[in-house]
Amino acid sequence: MNTSLSIKQVEKISKALGDPYRLKIMKIVSNSESCVQCCDVSAEFNLAQSTMSHHIKQLIDADLLIADKEGRNLKFVVNKEVCTAYADYINSLVL
Repeated sequence: MNTSLSIKQVEKISKALGDPYRLKIMKIVSNSESCVQCCDVSAEFNLAQSTMSHHIKQLIDADLLIADKEGRNLKFVVNKEVCTAYADYINSLVL
C-alpha cells in the first residue's frame, strides 16, 4: 500500500524524530524481530518513567509506532507504512 503524507503529518513526524532519545527508541524497536514492551526500551535509558512515556507517546502520536496495550503492558512495533512514506517524502525533496 502506498501512503501519501500531508505536510502536517510530515511536520509532526519531523518534530517527533527531532529528539535523540526518540531516534534511539525508533532504532531499538526497528531492530527487534517482534513487538517490544515499553519496559524493554526503558531499560536502555537512564530516564524517569514519565519521560520515557512522553517520548513514546510522541512517536505513537506521530504514527511512527503502533501500540498495543495488553493489560498493564504496552507493546509496540514500527509503523513501516508511515516510515516508508516519510522516507519517500524526504527523498522527493532531494531527487
